[in-house]
Amino acid sequence: MSEVEQSTKLDLERIIFIGRTYEEYVNMFMLSVEDLKGKKIVDCPAGACSFTAVGNRSGLDVTACDIAYFHSAEDLRRKGIQDIDHAMEHMQKAKKNFKWDYFKDIDGLRNNRLNALQECSKDMKDFGGKYIPATLPTLPFGNEEFDILLSAHFLFMYGDRLDYQFHIESINELVRVTKEEVRIFPIVDLEGKRYEHLDKVTSYLEDNGFTVEEVKVPYEFQLNANSMLRIHKG
Repeated sequence: MSEVEQSTKLDLERIIFIGRTYEEYVNMFMLSVEDLKGKKIVDCPAGACSFTAVGNRSGLDVTACDIAYFHSAEDLRRKGIQDIDHAMEHMQKAKKNFKWDYFKDIDGLRNNRLNALQECSKDMKDFGGKYIPATLPTLPFGNEEFDILLSAHFLFMYGDRLDYQFHIESINELVRVTKEEVRIFPIVDLEGKRYEHLDKVTSYLEDNGFTVEEVKVPYEFQLNANSMLRIHKG
């Protein structure tokens, strides 16, 4: 492992390995599978999401990247099960901050998260080359290597921990490796409040020649987390 990898690799204990399903991604990002065929897609950071696994089985060309992938698939699977159990224990207290029409109840949510984890960890074992270890704000890809980039539940959500400069550097990197567009979901923080610097981010992107729009999507689990930022290049 290189010195760079050693310096960026997080201890497994510090990684939370929980992900969303392929179906959630379709709704979160308003994806049309037909429109995605023939495109190179990257999910960043992908975590334990099953979009790569199911997408590639469905004839798409999807690559996943995440800091977690410095660890083995089996270690991540075990850690993911622990993380899901821990999250479900705390979900009962936080139920009022979520809408339950998608999952119905906590058992439904648990099963959904476990399904995503199992799909992801199995696919990592079978097709490890599709899971690339990476640490924002830098990515190990060439300029415009992908057509579309999807980024869920990282940027904007942790605005209290990741400062504005980190967001700008990360978004610059996301658009660098993308030819057509970047979609980021959601645009609120962990409390469901619109990211405080979102207008500033949008102005920065528009000043640099990008077209930016906030798009309402047919998915809302965390209250108010029902819009994505869509960044068009060219």
